[in-house]
Amino acid sequence: MTNSAPRSLDDPSVSPFDVARRAAAQLASATGVERHDIALTLGSGWGKAADLLGETVAEVPASEIEGFSTSGVPGHSGTLRSIRLENGRHALVIGARTHFYEDKGVRRVVHSVRTAAAAGARIMVLTNGAGGIKRHWTPGTPALITDHINLTASSPLEGATFVDLTDLYSSRLRAVAREVDPAFEEGVYVQFRGPHYETPAEVRYAETIGGHIVGMSTALEAIAAREAGMEILGLSLITNLAAGISDEPLSHEEVIAAGKSAEQRLGVLLSQIVARL
Repeated sequence: MTNSAPRSLDDPSVSPFDVARRAAAQLASATGVERHDIALTLGSGWGKAADLLGETVAEVPASEIEGFSTSGVPGHSGTLRSIRLENGRHALVIGARTHFYEDKGVRRVVHSVRTAAAAGARIMVLTNGAGGIKRHWTPGTPALITDHINLTASSPLEGATFVDLTDLYSSRLRAVAREVDPAFEEGVYVQFRGPHYETPAEVRYAETIGGHIVGMSTALEAIAAREAGMEILGLSLITNLAAGISDEPLSHEEVIAAGKSAEQRLGVLLSQIVARL
């Protein structure tokens, strides 16, 4: 069964949470795991962590689960992977991120997060590859996300739904990450729509309004995770200095290359963090 483009998720009269519950039930059936305790969306450079977290119980093509589609972005696996951690709990690794710029609608962007919540996950780890604004950062630097600025002009919340975003990126979980690496860099993430890279003027604007990291994901997912009652840890891999900070032109190939060179180190780092959550 392939449900990469279910009409129900696109139908405004249908609750996206009902679709997420059906997807979670399909995931449980496909993996044999009734409940996942933690979920991770692994962006560029973070994929190696999936091999280091524990024992893979099952790996399912995302397109076989309602509401999901295979990622159109190079560097994303397109699968949903169930992993048994050393403590006996189960992690859901999401390798099928839908980006806002793919024009599939914000419901599709956050469907993975809502499915993870419906599957039982109470902690959502959101990772990405992104551009850095701080001048001392170099490609391969991991950074904790402390807060975000959403410049997509959209929200996953529907109707008169008011959700407090104070401490959205959990200070408790960031403290856990610092137990693993006290030297962690940190910053405010700014989500642009994409898929074009930001102009130097836009990067200067992001810096002026308080941003340190620029990218094309994560913020909308974090809002949906908070709505679902999840605790969120956000991590960026600085794959390049943002436009105008460096004289070098930007390319997706550069992002992939930076991710590849850092993935083993990041995988170890993230697996050690997850073991403490």
